[in-house]
Amino acid sequence: MLLIDISIENWQNDSKHLHGCKKMDETSQKIIDATMSLIRDKGYVATTTKDIARLAGVNECTLFRKFKNKKDIVLQGVAQEKWRANVTPDIFENVQWELKTDLEMFMNAYMDKITPDFVNLSIGLRAPQLYDETAPMIMKVPQAFVSSLMEYFKKMEERGKIGHFDFESLAMTIFSSTFGYTFLSASFNQNLTKTSRKEFIKCSVKMFVDGISGL
Repeated sequence: MLLIDISIENWQNDSKHLHGCKKMDETSQKIIDATMSLIRDKGYVATTTKDIARLAGVNECTLFRKFKNKKDIVLQGVAQEKWRANVTPDIFENVQWELKTDLEMFMNAYMDKITPDFVNLSIGLRAPQLYDETAPMIMKVPQAFVSSLMEYFKKMEERGKIGHFDFESLAMTIFSSTFGYTFLSASFNQNLTKTSRKEFIKCSVKMFVDGISGL
């Protein structure tokens, strides 16, 4: 059962219109893959067309025959499912109406999709030269999470499982914790904390639920 009344097809199709998503020939796809990999690893500004051509196994002339410029390659790339997290409301539909179990599901579903590679790529895509075009796509990830979680809390209140709260603030609290762990893990591996993902989720949910489960 979907928690929120959103057309999943429309949610996913929005990205296809970001920059006229189209079927790529093999050479164009190699160029896109090379570009996105380099931006993930070293950022947009530090990635040059010479670097891209070298990694893709083509010369720069071929690159510029296929695409207008580096920015054009990136915008074609973010329109492809393989280069986005594809977090949509439907991944949060497996609710049991048990607060601890469901919050763990939300956090795990997010972390399954938001891999360290995606975190690093999304950082690279925040370059000023790209931000206006890429921000709407990046924003869909937290929007899907927060909107679904807000609706879940409302339905839990209707079922008498939790009291009345500012559900947006509750959802943002869970999202901030989930995103924070994911971002820091991608940035520092286990150098910052030795706490495993499983332990972090269980501990975070326990602290959160113990504070809001009473009516």
